[in-house]
Amino acid sequence: MILWRLFIAFFKVGILSFGGGYASMPIIIEQAITHNHWITMSTFTDLFTISQMTPGPIAINGSTFVGEAAAGMPGAIVATIGCVLPSAVIVSVLAYLYVRYKDLTVMDNALAFLRPAVVAMIAISGITILLDAFFKNSTISFYAIKYHAVIVFTICLVLLRKLKWNPVIVMLLAGLSEVIINLI
Repeated sequence: MILWRLFIAFFKVGILSFGGGYASMPIIIEQAITHNHWITMSTFTDLFTISQMTPGPIAINGSTFVGEAAAGMPGAIVATIGCVLPSAVIVSVLAYLYVRYKDLTVMDNALAFLRPAVVAMIAISGITILLDAFFKNSTISFYAIKYHAVIVFTICLVLLRKLKWNPVIVMLLAGLSEVIINLI
């Protein structure tokens, strides 16, 4: 039963994730955390961090991670197939249709219609992760602010944007600072 639920949940992620991995994050949150309770928001934040460091798309890495957490290796396989299957079918059909009807303005209109929705989904994902990173239990309150996270984020932003440091070095330094803060 859980394998079927994993397949259906990540089939939804795969079929509704227009715009790439960041756009899939709100759907993964809805399916894996809110609806099925397979992982927590804290675990999802860790998943997002790990998926940025590993090769492969975020949605596929996320489906594999959540599937493994919910039902072991069979869950990882089923969730990954559920996530990939809709995209494989849709891309194959769209490629055929695009080659056949690429000169129609309907195609341009359809693609232009999807852009704002993708931007909104990416923004929702960023805000959700920011709230979890900066506030304890995602409670927006002056007393719930994780000051060390805000400081580390600000320093990393300056190092990346103003000083143009290598992102890998900045990521390693951020991780090291978190280890030091937790040891203190």
